[in-house]
Amino acid sequence: MSRVGIAGAGLLGRLLAWRLAAAGHEVQVFDPAASPDDRTPPQAAGWTAAGMLSPIAELETADLRTAQRGWRSLDLWARWLPQLSRQVHFRREGSLLLAHRGDAGSAQRLLAVLQAKAAGRADQPQPRPLSAAELAALEPAVHGPALAWLLPGEGQLHCVQAMQALAHEATGQGVRWHWRMPVQQVDAGRLDGQAFDHVFDVRGLGARPQLPVRGVRGELLWVQARGLVLHRPLRLLHPRWRVYLVPRPDDIVLVGATEVESEDRSPISVRSLLGLLSAAHSVLPELAEGRVLHMETNLRPALPDNLPQLQVASGLTRINGLFRHGWLLAPALVEEALAASGLREAA
Repeated sequence: MSRVGIAGAGLLGRLLAWRLAAAGHEVQVFDPAASPDDRTPPQAAGWTAAGMLSPIAELETADLRTAQRGWRSLDLWARWLPQLSRQVHFRREGSLLLAHRGDAGSAQRLLAVLQAKAAGRADQPQPRPLSAAELAALEPAVHGPALAWLLPGEGQLHCVQAMQALAHEATGQGVRWHWRMPVQQVDAGRLDGQAFDHVFDVRGLGARPQLPVRGVRGELLWVQARGLVLHRPLRLLHPRWRVYLVPRPDDIVLVGATEVESEDRSPISVRSLLGLLSAAHSVLPELAEGRVLHMETNLRPALPDNLPQLQVASGLTRINGLFRHGWLLAPALVEEALAASGLREAA
């Protein structure tokens, strides 16, 4: 078995640590956070995410390989999550793309992009238009949008639960965590000069300046609306943002905008707050009496082409630039990275 060092205890770091330790490797993880549950800025991007697993919808800005990795990750999540001793909310019942009548042109352009990138491939499901009656049958709480499409096979998971469960499971497998210890220099077989058989650099923005990674701001609201029933994630085409609404247990809906080109970590502005809530209310009127439980912002690590990067060399693997696709791509990238590095993975 190998002695493995991991720089970064975000989503990728926790997945790698768990899979490697479960296979019998000796694993140490280094991270600037104070503890496995530390969410104080600048926290790992994995904490601030809605957990949408949307390989069809993400073709809007990604490539076909991203979608293929997304489908693989959905299968891996379905297989891996039941292996964790702590329960993680996970559903795979598709998602909905919604548009108001005034945004019909934008919707058709988006659908054309999705269809063109899928290029008629049988392994890439296409959005299915829904009648008003079909939409009402699937999601009775949705009112207002004139147009709707089902994106079959897509899913969602509870990111906070998953981050906590992965750290707990990896600890149980013997992983050694080094908190308050940011890694400054990553080289083949070395983290800040400490020797390992193999090292993984999954630091996100912490990998600068060794990688040309930038931060892309994301904003997220937690709204609790007692009695609201929502079964699957919603994406609303909006003149300014792609607004998403994701159901969580306890009548909670996460409301967010996919991306803002800024490295600003300050709290959500009044303008953004009003815009997001107004858009959400136009789809789910029951949110009017909801309560905003929590608001947060964070930065997603992105490379210049907005595509993920997996680099494998002797003694060193780098994974970065997952952008807004972190939860969608992480399992597939971890699987690829372990296979390419020659390290045996847990079954």
